[in-house]
Amino acid sequence: MRFRDWALLLGTAGVATVTYGALVEARNLVLERKSLTLPLWPDRLSGFKVALLTDFHIGSQCSIEMAQRAISMAIDEKPDMVVLAGDFVESWQTASYGQLMESLELLLLMQGSVVAVPGNHDYENGTPDLLEPIFSDLHITLLRNQIWEHKGVAWVGIDSALGGTADPVWTVEKLKTDPAIAIWHEPDLVGMLPKKCALQLSGHTHGGQFRFPGGFTPMHTDLGKTYPRGFYPNAPTPLYVSRGIGTTFLPTRFLCPPEVAILTLNSLDLR
Repeated sequence: MRFRDWALLLGTAGVATVTYGALVEARNLVLERKSLTLPLWPDRLSGFKVALLTDFHIGSQCSIEMAQRAISMAIDEKPDMVVLAGDFVESWQTASYGQLMESLELLLLMQGSVVAVPGNHDYENGTPDLLEPIFSDLHITLLRNQIWEHKGVAWVGIDSALGGTADPVWTVEKLKTDPAIAIWHEPDLVGMLPKKCALQLSGHTHGGQFRFPGGFTPMHTDLGKTYPRGFYPNAPTPLYVSRGIGTTFLPTRFLCPPEVAILTLNSLDLR
């Protein structure tokens, strides 16, 4: 086979893969139920259930429908808390307010047990300040280098590092109660988090968005290469990284479906 024939074959296979990923895999929401055993998690809260949703990248009708499906799946699991780990918009547009309200409205069913942090895309063509009125209407607590105590847990929300405003040390120093869960969009900076939190929850990576047999992942985001997806119990702070809901760059995935993560947190003593 001549070089030109090989190039044509590979090009056709690439187009087919991207098309399949856009039409099938990028829309194939997977419910990931995980039980995490955490050294700093107390017995009294063993069984605490967190739904982690991240990287909606709202900006199209398809992204709105994906967000609605993900939130519905999460709420059906009856979590104690819903955590939103950033990148609500692809970039801020005139239509973003209405799109976000439509996408996130089902979270009103959580009656205020929803906590969120910004991601780097929430600084694209605007700032996370634009999230405030939307989240206020939906009873979502937005944390930007702040701590919120709710349901017996200190929720430590770190602002986006790529947005230039993260301050993990100053924020964690304000902790007065435990257990604590950190929410930080970018996972690779987990080593900068003072070791007072039982768990860090992150997104940002999309799991790599493309994976190939053998685990090869050619695409990585800044601050999302070391910990691309899943649970890392031996990270400086135990870390769970979601593959997220939406896509970026190309609206497609391959062997890396979007996820709704349902995390049941247990203490070491109740293994």
